[in-house]
Amino acid sequence: MKITDLRRFVVAADVLHFPRAAETLGIPLPALYSSIDRLEQETGQPLFVPHAQPTRLSPAGALLVTEARERIAAAPAAGAASAPAGGKAKASKGKGRAPVVKGQPKPYKKRQGR
Repeated sequence: MKITDLRRFVVAADVLHFPRAAETLGIPLPALYSSIDRLEQETGQPLFVPHAQPTRLSPAGALLVTEARERIAAAPAAGAASAPAGGKAKASKGKGRAPVVKGQPKPYKKRQGR
């Protein structure tokens, strides 16, 4: 189970309203639905009661919320584990045009008259 999927599930379980949960997370609604679908496929049981007018957690969902909170707390922070990014991007030092042949004018350059 991915930590991001678990975080999304916990927010949806706290709010019990999918559009508000997606707005809280700052993600599109289909992304939230696909995260919950992945978790349901992994557990093999629905996490929310299907077609319930006030959205409710299923018994499997209630068990998963406590486990998800523990896993999220035990997971390392997202920014702490990653290494710092590399230095500045360097410009290419390659020639922008065909190589110059000695004794001939540069390509695409007019000769300067006197």
